[in-house]
Amino acid sequence: MSNSAFMWFIIFWVFVLLFFMSVGGYFMFRKFLKVLPKEDGKSKLDWQNHYVESSRHLWTDDSKAFLDQLVSPVPAAFRDIAKHSIAAKIGEVALEESATEVTREHCIKGYILATPRRDYRSLTNFLDKHQIDYSAYKHLLN
Repeated sequence: MSNSAFMWFIIFWVFVLLFFMSVGGYFMFRKFLKVLPKEDGKSKLDWQNHYVESSRHLWTDDSKAFLDQLVSPVPAAFRDIAKHSIAAKIGEVALEESATEVTREHCIKGYILATPRRDYRSLTNFLDKHQIDYSAYKHLLN
């Protein structure tokens, strides 16, 4: 291997490593923003944990199975985190409505509210594919 080829090899790996470090840094920064306290003194993660714990007694076996079905398209590496944040939003919806249990309607509404706007197309494709009626919540997708 000549000197010039070795130099290009090193330059290539420098850019590869910089790319991977910037991607990792981006996700770490996003996580850091979630734990910063808001105006009320609680962070986004604190509120998620609050809603999950406060609504734990409202979940039925059917609603848990439905939640598992809703998070199935999420890649396995991120599924637990997505499940927790979606469950928190569903719990918040159920608690706001003073429900006695979490229903499929709460799950659909919370799933839509917890999903970022950029993912609405894949969300609606998934719901249509599984023949889940979300017509009552189409206004949330605008």
